[in-house]
Amino acid sequence: MGWSDPATGIYSRTPYSCVRMAAEPDYDFWLLDLDGTLVDVEWSYTREVFDRVGDRLGRRFTDREADILWNGLTGSRDRQLEEWGVDSREFWDAFHEEEDPLVRAEQTYLHDDAAFVADLDAPVGLVTHCQEFLCEPVLNHVGIRDWFDAQLCCTEETGWKPDPDPVERVMTELGVAHNGHRGVLAGDGANDVGAAWNAGLDAIHVERVGHDRRGRCVLGDYRVQSFDDLH
Repeated sequence: MGWSDPATGIYSRTPYSCVRMAAEPDYDFWLLDLDGTLVDVEWSYTREVFDRVGDRLGRRFTDREADILWNGLTGSRDRQLEEWGVDSREFWDAFHEEEDPLVRAEQTYLHDDAAFVADLDAPVGLVTHCQEFLCEPVLNHVGIRDWFDAQLCCTEETGWKPDPDPVERVMTELGVAHNGHRGVLAGDGANDVGAAWNAGLDAIHVERVGHDRRGRCVLGDYRVQSFDDLH
């Protein structure tokens, strides 16, 4: 037996209990996460950023710690930082000061299986924790800006996934909020699944890093290793 927390989307059973669920879902609208879902960045960039952040904070981040924070492997990054004794505000201030938008964009690549988004015959929205000063150059570099009819980069003001508020803001902009339209949110993290469920949507979890590396399963209405599995 296992259990799931709708606020986080984290499923408690061991990785061996995870089963890929494939189907051909048909929705009135689609919402998607960005980093780790549609795009990823070269590891060398991630490692260099964490080296510089560590120098600022006087604390070295191991490869494993950098991987956990970059990919959100344990859910809330702020909670994880707190467990490590790192002040989250100081960390994020240093992190954003060390990120170079143009360099990050150049080191970002589009997942091949994400191409299906361009062919969706439905409204499409982007809901991402990637900050706007980083998001805009990335969208331009990988050439997917015109894939989205609405987009939101989460902030303290809008709230962060799994809070449904940023999701519902994009739904409102798309004209599909709580008016009978059936929608789905696809992302690579437990917070994406939690946000979908909290907003009354179906959730697709695309497992880019593998259950062994994540150390747990993330429960979703669909759990896939590639968006190709949905077709």
